[in-house]
Amino acid sequence: MKIDPNHLQLLSAIVDAGGLSDGARTVGKSQPSVSRTIMMMEARLGSRLFEKGKRPLRPTELCLSLAQQGRIISEAAQNAEIAADLYNRGKSGTARLAGTPIFMDGVIASMIASFQTTFPEVAIHQSYGYLADLCEQLNVGNIDVAICPVRRDSVPQGLKFKPILTGRNVIACAPSHPLARKTSLKLTEIANFPWIAPPAESPLYEDLLLALRSIGIKDFKVSFTGGSLASLISILGGSDALTVLPYSVVFMQSHNKALVSLPIKIEHPDRELGLLWRGDRHPRPAVKRFSEYIETEFSELGQNINLRGRDAVWRA
Repeated sequence: MKIDPNHLQLLSAIVDAGGLSDGARTVGKSQPSVSRTIMMMEARLGSRLFEKGKRPLRPTELCLSLAQQGRIISEAAQNAEIAADLYNRGKSGTARLAGTPIFMDGVIASMIASFQTTFPEVAIHQSYGYLADLCEQLNVGNIDVAICPVRRDSVPQGLKFKPILTGRNVIACAPSHPLARKTSLKLTEIANFPWIAPPAESPLYEDLLLALRSIGIKDFKVSFTGGSLASLISILGGSDALTVLPYSVVFMQSHNKALVSLPIKIEHPDRELGLLWRGDRHPRPAVKRFSEYIETEFSELGQNINLRGRDAVWRA
């Protein structure tokens, strides 16, 4: 026998309220309407739901059992409303993102952690890639948003780009490096030190060549190529090697004193870090909320960098 879930919720309201009138008000119905529903249910069930002639109203054993099921339905409905509200406000759901390894590990990872502290019901699925692969992943729908450096005049067709941080690079090393304690440097002082080079497909590799050309270094020794930010920091910490990194990465690592920048003026890339997404797809609420969160975090980061960098070499 199929029983209308609304009728079960009505029974639970009557039982919990202790009477037909109060139960009817709880569900927003009139008492005559509720009485007719009870009579119809009793006829279909072939059993009484309330003991005849008892005042106050006394539910039968069957009524109590059905009322319990009504409470379960009411609770499920309330939970469904909460779940839908959380989803629609971007406080639950999933966000799939990918980006260049150095930025993801050096800057974005801590922002993801703070985002999930605030919105623990949003699941973040994060991966790595460079521009060509990220565009492909966006086009086939494997990711919702990419975070990567892009030239404004080179945004691929069909994609939208929103810059969140100006590209600024520095020559970086470990705090223990012999040059780290100097307030001014000559080019001859850095020429003989080995360099850590990013992977050849990384935009940072182009930046390394650009930076070295801009300060007149044509011949340089590469002691290590590739690797994650963690391995790069470990190698810098155990050697006298130098590398070129986004200042934002160096800035974000300042809390653990893993990296410092040298007072050497280098040329900055003509790219900007930003969010990249498909323009013909409406983002899910969680993706929209995460993107807005990242924009806010980078706005604050940019202000802190400007404040800290008034006398830094990348400001010149």
